Amino acid sequence: MELGNLTGFSGFFLLGLSEKPELQPLIFGLFLSMYLITVLGNLLIILAVSSDSHLHTPMYFFLSNLSLVDICVTSTTVPKMLWNIQTQSKVITYEGCITQMYFFLLFAGLDNFLLTVMAYDRFVAICHPLHYMVIMNPRLCGLLVLVSWIMSVLHSLLQCLMVLRLSFCTCLEVPHFFCEIKQMVQLACSDTFLNNMVMYFVAVLLGGGPLVCIIYSYSKIVSSIRAIPSAQGKYKAFSTCASHLSVVSLFYGTILGVYLSSAATQSSYSNGTASVMYTVLTPMLNPFIYSLRNKDLKRALKRFVGMAAIKVPIVLGLKKCT
Repeated sequence: MELGNLTGFSGFFLLGLSEKPELQPLIFGLFLSMYLITVLGNLLIILAVSSDSHLHTPMYFFLSNLSLVDICVTSTTVPKMLWNIQTQSKVITYEGCITQMYFFLLFAGLDNFLLTVMAYDRFVAICHPLHYMVIMNPRLCGLLVLVSWIMSVLHSLLQCLMVLRLSFCTCLEVPHFFCEIKQMVQLACSDTFLNNMVMYFVAVLLGGGPLVCIIYSYSKIVSSIRAIPSAQGKYKAFSTCASHLSVVSLFYGTILGVYLSSAATQSSYSNGTASVMYTVLTPMLNPFIYSLRNKDLKRALKRFVGMAAIKVPIVLGLKKCT
C-alpha cells in the first residue's frame, strides 16, 4: 500500500514533558527510576506466582498476566523517551511512531480487559464460592485471556489503520513524550472526522463497557458481603477483592482525570504530564498494592527472595572453588 503522507517527511518530533534543558536530567532520572521499579516489581510478582504452587489459582493467573502487560505498556513509551533525552534527539520515525502507537493501544486495552476479567473472577469467588473451581476452570481462564488479547489486537489494528489513511503536512511536533493517538490525529491536515468518530465510539464501547461490567460485578459482590452474618466473614470476603478494587480505582480514576483535564485545558504539555499517571505511575504502583494487601502473595515474595538470596552465595562459592 502506497502511503501519500510519507512523501513529505521522514518522522515526527516528540517534544516530551518539557523543553527546558535544565529539567532534562531530572526527568531522565525520575523516569528511569520509575521504569526500573515498574519492571522489577511486576517481574517479582510473576516469578513469585510461578514459583509457588499455592498461588496457581485463577486469581493469581490473571494477576501475573496483568503484571506482564504492565511491564509491556511501560516499555512501549518510557525507553524511547529516555533514549531521546540521553541522545538529545526528539526524532521518531513515521514507522516507529505507528509501531509505538499500536503496541501502546494493544497493552493499554489488555490492561482494561484483564481488570474486567479479574472483577468477574472476584464476583464468582464471593457470590458463587461453592462452584468457583468448577466455573473458573483452566480452560475458561485461558479463554478469557485469549479473548482479551484478540479484542485488544483488533482494536489497536483498527486505530492504526485509521491513522495510516491520514496525511500530515508541516507541523510535525508532537507535544507529548510518546505517539498518543489523539495527538497524532490533531496533527493531520486531512479530514479527521471519521477518525474522531471511531475513537469516541471505541472509547465508549471498549472503555465504558468493561467499566459497566466491573461496576455490576462489585454491586453483586457488595450485596453478597452484606448478607454475610459475621463481621469476620464480611472482612475476609472484602479483603479478597480490596487490592483489585484499589487497582481499578487507580486505573480508571487516572484515565478519567486525564481526559477531564484535557477537556478543561488546551495545554498539550499539561495533557502529556497528566498521561504519566496511567502510562507510568499506575503500572508502577500495582505490584505494591497487591503485595502490601495480600498475605499469600507477600509470603510467596518473601520465600522467593529468600531462595534467591540463598542461591547467590552458593553459586559464588562454586565459582571460587573452580
